[in-house]
Amino acid sequence: MVDWFLAQRLARSVAGEPETRPPRTDLRALADDSAERVIAYTGLTPASALPSAEWVGRAEWIAANVGSMRTLLDPPLSRVGQGLGPTRHAVRLGAGVVLTAEVGVLLGFLAQRVLGQYELVLLDTTPEDRPPRLLFVLPNLAAACRAFGAKEREFLRWVALHEVTHAVQFAGVPWLQPHMAAMVRELLSHAELRIDARRALRIPSSDDLKRLATAVRSGDIFSLVASEQERATLERMQATMAVLEGHAEHVMDAVGAPLLPSLPKLRAALEARRRSQSAPARLLARLLGLELKLRQYEQGKRFCDAVVREAGVPALNRVWSRPELLPSNAELDAPHRWLERTSVPRRLSA
Repeated sequence: MVDWFLAQRLARSVAGEPETRPPRTDLRALADDSAERVIAYTGLTPASALPSAEWVGRAEWIAANVGSMRTLLDPPLSRVGQGLGPTRHAVRLGAGVVLTAEVGVLLGFLAQRVLGQYELVLLDTTPEDRPPRLLFVLPNLAAACRAFGAKEREFLRWVALHEVTHAVQFAGVPWLQPHMAAMVRELLSHAELRIDARRALRIPSSDDLKRLATAVRSGDIFSLVASEQERATLERMQATMAVLEGHAEHVMDAVGAPLLPSLPKLRAALEARRRSQSAPARLLARLLGLELKLRQYEQGKRFCDAVVREAGVPALNRVWSRPELLPSNAELDAPHRWLERTSVPRRLSA
């Protein structure tokens, strides 16, 4: 249904590929050293070797993510138009054109901004079938380094700490990949294109417009079409992603503090970068759910910082004990409730 070849070409056109000189830093050695430090701080022990760090351009990053998206989207998209009789092929053709354009623009937009990625296919595969990759997007890192006025090795070390933490999370927590895959599979198993000809032809009501405006402001377009069951699964996934991202943000600062003299400057610059988009870019980010991603970084980091401050790293590591001990969305905003539920005693204050 999605023309993946065309979507990839569109994404490459949107992203561009600026000229970038090779870095002076040995990325693989830097990532290996970062992994040792992350393992020592977190106490998570990888059960398998971590992937080697790779420099990639925007085009290669797009190609890697086209493969991941195809694995996720092709099965549910194959059901589009079922039960529509003779109009099925026309619906599939029209939806395919729209989705191809949306995927291409989405990947092209992201390829301009992503700095690094622990690339792991969650659905219907295992790390043995398709090993994860640790990707660093060279032109974006070079541009961000210049914009931040940062030293190359220091900035790359900081970004490497974040991405390596994700690798350690999945390699060190055996249930994490299957747990994420189960939630993705549950969402996709219920996903369908909801088509109602009568509603499609009528003028939207004021309630429709209010719901759309609220969803755009919150970056939660999915809630407009999700069932109650799907929303519950989505909330669990959002909470899990907030923990994953917040934990990586916490670790990159905690481990980086004694290593990076300009850490406060880097943190301030990164947060400013995440917010300093043009008006069209901000709207696109909201429509694509990227505003939600930013909130996950912030909400998850506040949670992890608070738990470590109150009870230490061993207490935070209880989130990796089993899925039931992951915080809910409400507990992310009230870490003390999670500490009480998981029976982690707080440190005595000085």
